[in-house]
Amino acid sequence: MLQDPTPTRLRPSWYLLGPAFVAAIAYVDPGNVAANVSAGAQYGFLLVWVILVANVMAGLVQFLSAKLGLVTGRSLPEAVADHTRTRTRVAYWIQAELVAMATDLAEIVGGAIALYLLFDLPLLLGGIITGAVSLGLLAIQNRRGQRVFERVITGLLLIIAIGFLTSLFVAAPSAADVASGLVPRFDGAESVLLATAMLGATVMPHAVYLHSGLARDRHGQPDSGPDRKRLLRITKYDVGLAMLVAGAVNLAMLLVAATNLQGMENTDSIEGAHAAVSSQLGPTVALFFAIGLLASGLASTSVGAYAGAMIMSGLLKRSYPLLLRRLVTLIPALVILAIGVDPSRALVLSQVVLSFGIPFALIPLIRLTSNRALMGADINHRVTTALGWLVAGVITALNVVLIYLTIRG
Repeated sequence: MLQDPTPTRLRPSWYLLGPAFVAAIAYVDPGNVAANVSAGAQYGFLLVWVILVANVMAGLVQFLSAKLGLVTGRSLPEAVADHTRTRTRVAYWIQAELVAMATDLAEIVGGAIALYLLFDLPLLLGGIITGAVSLGLLAIQNRRGQRVFERVITGLLLIIAIGFLTSLFVAAPSAADVASGLVPRFDGAESVLLATAMLGATVMPHAVYLHSGLARDRHGQPDSGPDRKRLLRITKYDVGLAMLVAGAVNLAMLLVAATNLQGMENTDSIEGAHAAVSSQLGPTVALFFAIGLLASGLASTSVGAYAGAMIMSGLLKRSYPLLLRRLVTLIPALVILAIGVDPSRALVLSQVVLSFGIPFALIPLIRLTSNRALMGADINHRVTTALGWLVAGVITALNVVLIYLTIRG
């Protein structure tokens, strides 16, 4: 991809923003809607703290991913491939591809549900339309470049934010109720399942893989010195702003459900939640909800497919046709819709699968960015490395607890 010939030091800071906002789409996908609405409707404000903790974790992880791409000029999948043998690399790709399929499941199903809510389209037809639109957005990225793709995705992110934040202005929760949810705690195995789903929907493996390539493709590999330091500093702002938007949207989803849907019947599905929002807050707010969900499905499945392509080419060290790369993860999602699996439950469980894929993305990322031979002067600070391992440890421990509680239950 052609790079902007203007030296980094001469570009205005706002011009350098963008890659993190594309990655942030992963944090406001339909899986987030299902997990956050289910958590708020079932447990009220109990799991507010999960969103805040997950968002902080995501910010740290996304910055490390972007830093790897800027400093080394390699995406995370390429860097993993550089440091592993062929058999290990292929096995690693298989697990990453399974995670990408779970990602696409959430996004295609979410888009299909939105089209059903808005136009009463059958779910399978809605899934096909969502997949086709995502293929068109990928074609824009291939032909027009990353900068145009960033603008399109950022525009969809704005629509998502408006769609889900609107309801907060209609029925705002009390500050005391929100504060009560800041104390970390659970209430049974189902709350652990939802917390894991929320975590998987926030710290997304494919976004970790993707951001390194986004930063590299946008800015190239600046030489060590003032230009790189400035880019890394601006990347922190890019990640911080993007995570602020994504975190606000996720929090809004849970707060709306906790304030208006708690105790109501049939709110364990997105369709039921939409109907409840309509009855409680009116059809206009419900319309914004559905539009936000549709924008979420269209944007996130495009970004997810972009990440899947980067994972496939990086780990297998081969370039594949756009249509083939798209079909690899699209077909399983369409099969789920075709056989009639409950779509909202499939969304939540897909986020749990994503959570199990997080350590496979985080552990190599932390090891690579802590490698002085690879990162030079931009190696992680010891505190940053310690925090990275803490994040990986917490997520892994939560997954182990989830398995134990599920088997025992």
